[in-house]
Amino acid sequence: MKLSEFIRLSEPEKRCLVLEQGVAVAKRQTERQMVFLFQLGEYYVETYCSMETKEIQEYRAIYKTDHLMSYLEDISIDALLSKGSS
Repeated sequence: MKLSEFIRLSEPEKRCLVLEQGVAVAKRQTERQMVFLFQLGEYYVETYCSMETKEIQEYRAIYKTDHLMSYLEDISIDALLSKGSS
């Protein structure tokens, strides 16, 4: 599905698509929300979930990799680097 098609979906349709076809890639936390990153083909979708109700409150489509920096900064590669020096 193209990004433009995803954007036009209703909230229930987005939820169904993300949960059934999305590949969970990462998660992060804000003060009030858990944010899950899913890959859907050639773009990514963030789902903002309430910490209290566990409901998805918002979907944000990401098509530029520079928006992924907040996730990449949390990935530790120390274990990979130490294996290479052994």
